This record gives sequence, C-alpha cells and structure tokens, in this order.
Amino acid sequence: MKRIFAITGLLLAAVTSAAAQPYPSRPITMVVPFPAGGPLDSVARIMAERMRVALGQAVVIDNVGGASGTVGIGRVIRATPDGYTIVAGGLPTNVLNGAVMALPYDPLDIQPISLTIRAPLLVVARKSMPANDLKELITWLKANPDKASQGTGGIGATSHIAGVFFQQLSGTRFTLVPYRGAGPAMQDLLSEQIDMMIDPASGTLPQVRAGKIKAYAVTDDHRLAAAPDIPTAAEAGLPGFEIVNWQGFFAPKGTPSALVERLNAAIVETMADPAVRSRLMDLGQEIFPREQQTPAALGAINKADIEKWWPIIKAAGVRSEASKP
Repeated sequence: MKRIFAITGLLLAAVTSAAAQPYPSRPITMVVPFPAGGPLDSVARIMAERMRVALGQAVVIDNVGGASGTVGIGRVIRATPDGYTIVAGGLPTNVLNGAVMALPYDPLDIQPISLTIRAPLLVVARKSMPANDLKELITWLKANPDKASQGTGGIGATSHIAGVFFQQLSGTRFTLVPYRGAGPAMQDLLSEQIDMMIDPASGTLPQVRAGKIKAYAVTDDHRLAAAPDIPTAAEAGLPGFEIVNWQGFFAPKGTPSALVERLNAAIVETMADPAVRSRLMDLGQEIFPREQQTPAALGAINKADIEKWWPIIKAAGVRSEASKP
C-alpha cells in the first residue's frame, strides 16, 4: 500500500511540475501554408528567427503547402490549442480561399494573435519581355491575346485575383498558371517558362534588384519606400489597380488567452526590433502601427476583408476546379 501511495505521489508531482512549467517550455511550430521561397515564407522566417529570442525557445518553420494554403491553415485549425502550433496567414489564405472553394472549415474559426505587415504587389515580367513600362506591357498583351502566361501562387491566391482584376481593367487576356506557391512560380519566371507575375514585393523585389526580372508597377496608392523608382499602377497608366496583401499570425481556436498574450508580446517585440524592421522594409513590407498589432485588429481586418472581397470574387466567377460540380 505504501508503494502505491508513493507511486501516486510521484505521478501527481510530475503532473504538477509539468503544469507549472513556464510557457513555452519546448519549441513552437510555425506553419507556413506554402512551399519555401514564397513571400509569406520569407517574412515568416525573418519573424521566427527573432521570436526565438523573445520566447526563449526555437520557432520551427513547417512548410505545409497544398490547395492554395488551405492544407496548412486546416492543420492549425485542427491542432491542439496549447500554444505550440501557430500559422502565418494573410489575405489569400484567410480571406480569398473561402470565396473560391468549398472549405472544410470556417475561415474565422481560428484565434488571431497579431496583425503584422501589409504588402503591396509588383507587376513584374521575364527579363526578355520587350515592354519597358506598364503601358507597353498592356499593348504587348493586347497584341498577343491568350498567348502570355502569368504565374500565380494557386487558385484564389492574391496573385490570381490580381491577375483577374488586371485583365478586367486593362482589357487584356492571358493564361493564369497556378503553382503550389509563389516560390515555384518565381523559379519558372526566372527561367522564362512564364511571362509575368503579380506578386508581393517580398518575393519579387529581390529579383528586380538583382536585374533578373523587370518591374512595371506597384499595386498601391503610393510608391514603396524600399523601391521609390517603381511607379504605382495609376501613375504607370492603369488607375484603380490596387490590391494590398496583409499578414498576421493565428493559433487554434481555444488557445488560452494567457498564451495568446505571450505570443502577441513576442511578435510585438520582434516587430519593434530595428534589424527586423529594416529587413522587412527592405523586402517592400510596411509594418502596421503598434496599436494595430493586436488580436482584435487582426480579427477585424480578416472579417472586414471577407465582407469586401467575397462578393467581388464570386461575381467575377472565380472558382477552384475542386469546387466545381
């Protein structure tokens, strides 16, 4: 009997000790719902590296590509809400996907942690493209209807929706080629297997600076501080062509508020680091003001953009092949 009591006491002590361990007591997995090399992945890796310092634990990137980001988002929605699994999401994964395909989950059934950055897109093309500015690109596309190709991060990705809007506004027609993420699409643009992309500056700007691709316009109402020589679409001859991505971090619904607060504090600390800010801005990212780096702000922008974009996308008839009968 004494032995039973002793074993029971040891088990209770072990449970109590585990429960008393400060969070986090082991590495945190940050799911990136696209292959490595894309814009979301680039930003996530910069953040994860510095969050390790703020949390005192490693933040391990897990690239879970597939179905335009829905595989990765779905995995986190179904994960144990213990603070050890988070996901880097944004406009395409948490808003646009729900308008173009039948999701096996509610895109709002997830816990916001922090809003981080906003990222306009760049209209870019292969280095050998004969057009030297946006007007010439539009003229070339009109002269070659259905012959050009634009790589996208997948059906419903921001780049896909941007391509649809570009065609509507410019009166052009070209093929939208879906990839498993922006990284593979960029590789094909560099090798000139496709003609153009309209993708976040974090993935396109480094290649523009290296002289490997041409840049024609930024999809915002103002120029990028990191690339002031690239005109806005309106300045370049296509007024109204504005689409800006945003990013943030989410956790499974039901994650304790204390853990959400701890993660939010680590992200806020990371975003305040001058080195991180410099790296993000160098990629063409704009950091949200401190007062907007909150769970509430992320939840609000997620809901507002669903209300804004879903009717527009559905009216345009953009649907994933998997969603069609």
